[in-house]
Amino acid sequence: MTSRISCISGILLLMATSDAARADFSDGKLPDGTYHCEVYLLGAFLNLGDITIKGNVYTGPVTFGTALQGYNYQMNANGEITWLGPLGGYTTGGNSVSMTQATLDGETTPSFDIILKQPDGAFTASTCTKG
Repeated sequence: MTSRISCISGILLLMATSDAARADFSDGKLPDGTYHCEVYLLGAFLNLGDITIKGNVYTGPVTFGTALQGYNYQMNANGEITWLGPLGGYTTGGNSVSMTQATLDGETTPSFDIILKQPDGAFTASTCTKG
């Protein structure tokens, strides 16, 4: 009987832990802060600037200076982000954002991956990690 109670308690604890990890997506927001964006290209990490998140507003990416204006973003329960304004070099020169996926795994640092579609049809992925 005691082992059965321990087993049930363990399952309930595991379920509570799983819900806590997904709870970050349920409010539709990334944790506030500055996210440093990089891409791995030709054997080196290249700085693509910083994106600052505060509530449902983002600014950037900014490499030097400060962003001039903030824009809204939306995030669904699966962590897919839709940017509701321009996103620097990701959305200029014929580039477009194909998809952005957030990663909020409990104790790891929050991050998101931006999949960029280039004018020639090629795709490039960059990672933005909260500093």
